[in-house]
This record gives sequence, C-alpha cells and structure tokens, in this order.
Amino acid sequence: MVITSIDLGSLDEKMELQVSPDDLKVDPEFGLTEGEAKERMEAIGPNELPKKKRNKFMQFLSFFMNPLSYIMELAAILAISVTAIGGNVPDYPDFIGIVFLLVVNATIGFVEETKAGDAVDALMASLSPEAKVKRDGQWKSIDARELVPGDIIAIKLGDIVPADAKVIAGENVKADQSAMTGESLPVSKEKGDLLYSGCVIKMGECEALVVATGPATFFGRAAALVDEGGPSNHFQIILVRIGLFCVGLITIFTIAIIIVMWPVFQYSFNRGINNVLVLLIGGVPIAMPTVLSVTMSVGAHSLAKFKAIVTRITAVEEMAGMDILCSDKTGTLTKNKLEINLDMLISYLKEYTVHDVMVMAARAARTENQDAIDFAIVNQLSDPSEARKDIKEVHFMPFDPISKRTQITYVDEATGKTMRSSKGAPQIIRDICKAEGDFKKEIDQAIDDFAGSGYRALGVCVAEVPEGTRSEELPDCDWTFVGMIPIYDPPRDDSAETIQKALDLGVQVKMITGDQLAIGKETARLLGMGTNMYNAEILSAEKKREVEMTTGQSMAEVLEGCDGVAGVMPEDKYEIVKELIGNGHVVGMTGDGVNDAPALKRANIGVAVADATDAARSAADIVLTESGLSVIITAIIGARKIFQRMKNYALLATATTVRVVVSFSILIFAWKYDQPPFLVLLLALLNDGTIMTISTDRVQPSKVPDQWRLGEIFFVAVTMGLYLTISTLLFFHIVFETDFPQTLGLEAPWLDPESSDFRNPNAFMLHSLVYMQVSISGQALIFSTRSTTFWFMERPSVLLMLAFVTAQLICTFLGVYADFGFTQISGVGWGWAAFVWVYNLCWFLPIDIPKHFAKALLHPEAWLHSRKQHFRGAKRTDPFRRNSISSIGVDAARQRASIESTLTAQHRNSLNITIRELEEKKYR
Repeated sequence: MVITSIDLGSLDEKMELQVSPDDLKVDPEFGLTEGEAKERMEAIGPNELPKKKRNKFMQFLSFFMNPLSYIMELAAILAISVTAIGGNVPDYPDFIGIVFLLVVNATIGFVEETKAGDAVDALMASLSPEAKVKRDGQWKSIDARELVPGDIIAIKLGDIVPADAKVIAGENVKADQSAMTGESLPVSKEKGDLLYSGCVIKMGECEALVVATGPATFFGRAAALVDEGGPSNHFQIILVRIGLFCVGLITIFTIAIIIVMWPVFQYSFNRGINNVLVLLIGGVPIAMPTVLSVTMSVGAHSLAKFKAIVTRITAVEEMAGMDILCSDKTGTLTKNKLEINLDMLISYLKEYTVHDVMVMAARAARTENQDAIDFAIVNQLSDPSEARKDIKEVHFMPFDPISKRTQITYVDEATGKTMRSSKGAPQIIRDICKAEGDFKKEIDQAIDDFAGSGYRALGVCVAEVPEGTRSEELPDCDWTFVGMIPIYDPPRDDSAETIQKALDLGVQVKMITGDQLAIGKETARLLGMGTNMYNAEILSAEKKREVEMTTGQSMAEVLEGCDGVAGVMPEDKYEIVKELIGNGHVVGMTGDGVNDAPALKRANIGVAVADATDAARSAADIVLTESGLSVIITAIIGARKIFQRMKNYALLATATTVRVVVSFSILIFAWKYDQPPFLVLLLALLNDGTIMTISTDRVQPSKVPDQWRLGEIFFVAVTMGLYLTISTLLFFHIVFETDFPQTLGLEAPWLDPESSDFRNPNAFMLHSLVYMQVSISGQALIFSTRSTTFWFMERPSVLLMLAFVTAQLICTFLGVYADFGFTQISGVGWGWAAFVWVYNLCWFLPIDIPKHFAKALLHPEAWLHSRKQHFRGAKRTDPFRRNSISSIGVDAARQRASIESTLTAQHRNSLNITIRELEEKKYR
C-alpha cells in the first residue's frame, strides 16, 4: 500500500514542509531507501535542534564576571590610574601582576571546565535516543538525528516521539504532549493524527510517517522563540554568600585603615592606596569560583568513570546531601531477569496442561521488542517459535499502565476460529473473566499465596470472538480464566550489602514498587530491609485523614518512618517525593519508565537507571549506565568526596581572607608596617594557583549527608584565621621588637643603631620575612582544613603535596635571594629562612586545636562524643572501602525486621526514632 496523499489541513497551519507533499508519498511496507534518506539528510540536515553553543570567548570572559573578580579589577584600576595622581608613575608592576593573576585564574578554570564538559557531552552523546525506522523494507534502529521527512517509524510505550509524525497505523495510542500544548492529560491519537516531536507515548504503540524534523517541528519552532535563562541555582547562592562575607570583612577593615592612615598617620596618598591594594588583593579569594566550579566539573567527569553521567552539574552538590533514596524495585534492587516456577503454575481448566497455559501466555506476548515478562514467557517454552505456531495474528494490543494487560487476536489455522488470548495483572484478568463466588476467592487466595512467597502472579485467559473481526473492532468477549503463572524476580546479588552501605552513609532506602504489598515485603525481607511497608492507598485523601487521625502523624512523617510503599501508580511516586521534600528531606528517586518521569523531575536528584526510557533520561539529573543500586551508592560517595573538597577549600579561602585582612590591618595600626602589594600578588598567584590541585585531593567522604553549614564554616574560619593572625603579629614582634634574632647570629639591620634601617618597620628584609611567614603558614593551613580529625591522620594527595612544596620552595628562594627594588624586598639568607620555617612549624603542629575548639563551642555534645569514640580506639578505616557492614546498621535492620510485625501503627514511629538515634550515634 502506498500513501498516495497527505491531508495537509490536519497538520499545523504554520508548519513549513521541508519536502514537497509528493515526497511524503511513501510505501509503509517498504519505507524510504537508504539513498533517498541520504539525499534528504544532505538537503535538510540532521533531526536535531541547532545547538546553542556557548561562545568560547564569552565563556572565558565569564570567569572575570563575578563579585570577587570585580574587586580585583577595581584593584587593577586603582594601581594603574589612582597611583598616577599628582604626577607619580603609575604602578605598572602591580597592575600587570593583578591582570596576570586574573588571566591565569580564568585560563585554568576555562581549560578544566571545558575539558570536563566535553568529556561528559561525549558520554551523553553515546546515550542519544534511537528510533526504529523502516528503510528498504527492513526495520532497523538508527540514531534519531538521522531521521528525515518520509521515514516510517515505529513508536511504543515510553518512547519520546523523535520528530513530528502522522499516525498511519495503531490503536489506543495516547501521548503526553503537555510540554508542547499545556494539556494536562494524555491525548488520544488515531490514524491521521499528528504526534509532536518531544511528546511521550503513555499508552499503546503505532507506526507513523515523519513529516517534519529538527527546527521545522512544532517543538523546534517554539524552542527558537525561547531564550535560555532561569533562576540562580543553590551552588551560585552559596558562592555569593561566601563572597559577601569576604567582601564585608574587607570593606570593614579597608574603611578602618583609611580612617587611620590619612587623618591620623598623615600618610601620603600613594602609600595609603598601596595598603588598600594589599587588603583588596590579599583578602579576595579570587580563585574560589574557579576552584569550586572546576572541582565539580572534574568530579562529574570522574563520576562518569563509575557509570554515573551527570546531566546537571549542580546535582553533584545536591546528591552529597541526599538523605532519602526512593528506589524502584524491579531492575534496581532486583535483577529484572524473571524466572518462572512451573511447579507452582495453576491451571483452572482440566483440558489445559501447564504447557498449554504457557503457550496461551506466549501468544499474548511480543516475540520481538520484548519486555522482561514477554522474554521470560516466550523463552520458557522449549521451542519459542510455538508462540506464533499455526496461528495468523490479526491484532496485538500492547501493555500499558492503565489496562495492565496484553492481548492478541488471532486465527487458529487448525480450526479456523478467531480467538483471543490475554495475560496481565491477575486482578484485571479475574475481573474481565467476571469471576464470582468461590472461584473469585480461590483466585484471590492464590494471588496472596504467590505474593507471600515473593512471587508475582500473572493471569492468563482466552476467548473466542466472532469470525472476521477486524483489528480495529474490540467487541466484548466471554473470557475464560485458564491459569496463573508464578513469576519471580530475584534480588540482585549485591543489593543487600549495598543497602547496608547506604545505611552507613546515613541514607534511608525506601522501596517504591508497583507490585503487591506482600511481594514488596518478601523482597524487603530477603534484602535485609525493614518490612514496615504500606499500600499506596494510604496516599488517597480519605486514607490520609484516617492515617493521620489514627497515628497522630502527618503523611510525611508516616512516609519517613516506613520502609517502602507498594502498589504505587505514577502519581503516587510523585506524591511520595513531594511529601518527603516538603518535610525537609533531600530526596533521590530512581526510575526507568515513562511513568517515573514526573517523580524524577520532582525529586532533588532524579536518577535514571540503566536501560531507562528516553522520557526518564530526559527528566533525570543523573543517568546510570550500569544496573543496580551499587552504582548509586558509588555515586553518592563520589559526590560527597567532591563536596568535601569544595567545603575544604571554602574554609581555607575564608580563613585566609580573615588572616590576611586582619593581620595587615593590625600591622598598620601597631607598627605602621606597609606590605608591598606586589608581594601579596605573588602570595595569591603561588598559593591560589597551586591550590587548584585540591580538585583531585584524597579526602574522606562524610559519614552523613552533607550540607553547606555556612555559619559553622565562617565561625571556624574566623577562629583559624585569628590563630594565624596571632602567629604573624607575634612573629613581627619577636623579629622587630626583641634582640632574639641577634642571639641566633641573624642579621637584623632594624636593630642596629648604625644602620639606616634602624627601627624602620618597612626595612626591605622585614618585607621578605613577613612574606615568607604569611605564605608558608597560610598555604599549610590546607592540611588542617582538609582534615575532619587531625592533619597528620589523613594523608593528602601526592599532587596537593607537590603543589605545596613547589609553591613554598619558590617563596623561600624569593625570600632568600630576591633583591628587587620595585618589590621593596631584599634577600635575607638561609639562616632567616630556616628561622621562618621552624617558627611556622611550631605554630603548625597544634593548628587543629583552634579548629576543634570552634567546633566544640558550636556543637559541644557532638564534638565530645566524637572525641570519646576516637580516644577509645575507634578504627580510622575509610568506612566506604571496607567490605564489612556496620554492626549498628545491621543491628538496626535486624531489630526492625524482627519486631515491627508486632507493632501497632502508633508505635512504629517510636521504633523508627529509636533506630534513627542509634544510627546517628554511629554516624557522629
């Protein structure tokens, strides 16, 4: 049959056809030839929207456009213009140094971000959607981008329609086109109707003729009118808050030194400006946006190596804080490789043997493009070809989530009769067979018996229909229930251990399944999970009120305390996620089907598991390319390591700001000391430049879900910054005010009455000494901020250690040998260098004391408990690398599993609280 015409009036009036109407006259039994498709591809282009590639130059410039960079740019302007007031020579060295620092910082960020982004884009391209198309009379799978107008495509449940296409064959097709038209409910599509590119098939399957691709589609035309944009994400807000804290501190002390320098000390204009530059350059953590962004980008790239592809970069930060994971059962906790127990199969008719029931079920199954159930049924037959042997298929009705069954209409070639066979949810099969009385009770009892043993029941029924029934006719039939098949989806080998690891991580795993409650409980029992599960009916408005009145808890609290929900529909998953998020949880949701997409989109972290549908992938923040829950746990650990690196640097950068701003301000107030701006530039260049290596540092992931506790970070940073400030002020006092250096045989011109630098706080050698002391002790701070216990207990990465050694060797050599007039420094020799290193070492050894002091003030009980555990000899082994399972996590699971069945509803929450407290003690 050739499509001889196309009703253009049924298409969108604004649609501009990419080919002539004659080119859409295609034989649906043959399709286009490869040659024709190639010609059209060359003429029209690929079936994809023009990618709005970010201009590389503008991307590079974006690293200069943030509040912290603006302050540095202001410093550059001050250096080149304000210093020239009064006929003075502009401060070219400082200007060039500031610009160089900005460019180096931006270049590193740009290169690393581009490299990581390109790697993730390449991985996502490998997951690009495919389309099933008929070319040269053969069905084949191709990349959806290769479709052209005139192609015949096959679309099934869960597929995202790859191009605008007209339905030419198919029944009971419903498409969700809410993203395009705003219609809230799926729309029925019949022969001749248009399917929009991007809509999701919610029911049925069909064949369609592609009429428009890429930018010519309805979606493409709409997308061209929409400018990208959106609200700031959580990560950007955090950056702004940290930046505001630093800028606020700099502003306060800048105002203070301005008030003191000119009105009180009567400084010259240029001398005062140089001190302002010192605070601006040294106080601004210029590398922070770059370091944090690069850390996330590099981290996302590393997660891809563990089969987790991040589609939204800031999801890395949110995943680190996830405390509840709602996991789909099938394929995630279980193998999704169904097994059939023929010994338990029930036949309700004497004339139907076990083999006959299996053949009837196989006839109602697909023999190609099979789902897991169809594959198990057909391949259970000794000869899979029996599924279509001696019959002529008239019509096949695929599975959909509403009817919950499949059905075939066929002609039995042996008898000539037109028959139907259907398989599906046993309750549905029971109802269409109109089972009543004892027979209905017998079926229900069998369903419950199967479920109690962990088996999923599949009902099978047959019917005879009037001869000559056409495929589009679906008259009522006199169905006969012929049997029930027990299907078992065994748990994955690693699921039980993985769930215990999740408990160790402080993440609750809740099973969300469409299976019966009994099946869910039995699977949970096998996995070592609690069996405190509810049926999804509690989510209905009526049941909600009943539960809340009975338990005295809100629905969110009930969901918090349970171990899972069974019998869920798509809207139930969305409701579960919504309730938990509304109660303050960071929720992850796994899914693979089209029905999971709304919940994946609503969750804080939507995770599309391996082999997920296009709809699920498009809604997810993270796409897994390997099956099982263990991949998610690996991703959580990876995300927490990334978060830890970001938090470590944020603490370092904030403490450095406090130290530099307060130290140099007090040096001005107390001794009229003027640190040359160029030395502060060297400090920022060497220390901030090399600290980029923190993005790959070896860290211990948190044992509990992470979150940005900015109040704690600022308090600890101020405490550690003031500690280092004291070290600098005491250093200057010892060197400048005492004769201790002379007793060591060190040259000190400022102590020599015969020297021109006698009592000069700005002797060039003093500048070198202060520079070395601030640089070495400042960067060494990273070894404390990166440690959750003590600096000597957590080994840094080789790269970070090399960066520190390299930067401080350069600093030391400059201090020892440099004699540059414009920098106002002179070499101090190796004796002074040794003195500085030993002095800094003495202050570094107890550097964790102020950190723990600050934490003890903020959280005294938690800090005391953690110290007690440590000094009792608690093992410092990384809990995420060990094979053993946390004893408390196991005890909690066993305690719950053994006694929860005897608890009343109102007692369950108290047990959950008890176990949660027990687990929290472990996590602390």
